[in-house]
Amino acid sequence: MVPIQLNKEELRPFLEKSNARALLTFLINWGIIAASFALVALWLHPLSIIIAWILIGGRQLALGVTMHDCGHGALFKSPKLNQFFGKWLAAYPILADLDTYKKIHAKHHRIVGQPDDPDLPNYQAYPVTKSSLRRKFVRDLTGQTGVKILAGTFKQGRDLFSLGKEEEKKTSLIKNLSGPLLAQVLLFAILWLSGHPWLYLLWWLAYLTSYMFFARIRQVAEHAGVPQLTSNNPLENTRTTLASWWEKLTVAPNNVHYHLEHHLYPSVPPYRLPALHKYLKKQGHYQEVEIPKGYIQVMKQVSAV
Repeated sequence: MVPIQLNKEELRPFLEKSNARALLTFLINWGIIAASFALVALWLHPLSIIIAWILIGGRQLALGVTMHDCGHGALFKSPKLNQFFGKWLAAYPILADLDTYKKIHAKHHRIVGQPDDPDLPNYQAYPVTKSSLRRKFVRDLTGQTGVKILAGTFKQGRDLFSLGKEEEKKTSLIKNLSGPLLAQVLLFAILWLSGHPWLYLLWWLAYLTSYMFFARIRQVAEHAGVPQLTSNNPLENTRTTLASWWEKLTVAPNNVHYHLEHHLYPSVPPYRLPALHKYLKKQGHYQEVEIPKGYIQVMKQVSAV
């Protein structure tokens, strides 16, 4: 396939950043989280808990996506706003660190599908058997994946603490853990002040289960089972998936499903990706590109063995 190369004039309207639309992204994400907590608080019922479990897990993934967008400097006009919102309202609540993520993710964009690609373990083994994919989903939904990742996060902190000079060790450990811990304290405090501190357990239930499940599907859809993973051409190593409304609430928040467009032009804000997709399709750039209609179709493709 011939790589896509838009000129500056073609690309300019898609690069325009909007602080209002960036802020709206955060308001929607956190608004859905707040509404999910309120639903359970006002109507304590198994159905309300299931709905909140699904929605909160989807919005935790959305926070990861906004962290990603802020890491690219592609959400707000100001680098300072991208840093502040990306850290405090995206990364820290899901126990992530924006600065560390930026370094790792930049490498992924440079060497997609190559042996040193830091994201390679997420999609290297695909396609897999249907039974293998089911086992992965069971591990996600029963919390096994979440506990493993959480243990890895704490292990990383311990390993960091065991390196370097004594003063440097303490400074590095406090610096890396203070933000995520403070974010958890603030979230619990807000729920406690609302009169429903026990709802904090719902945050962790979603984090350890539905969030991991949705995150796996998103990761697999982006690069697994593509025409040529080791190619340098995004048209061959990256996938865009057309998402339905319910998929946008769960596995594809904040236009993350336009992943091919993102790899073609990482500086394009997420709220401009749908327009970029339409433009590229209209110009005939996607004639040889398969674009699945929905994530169920993708999961079938990557588990067809």
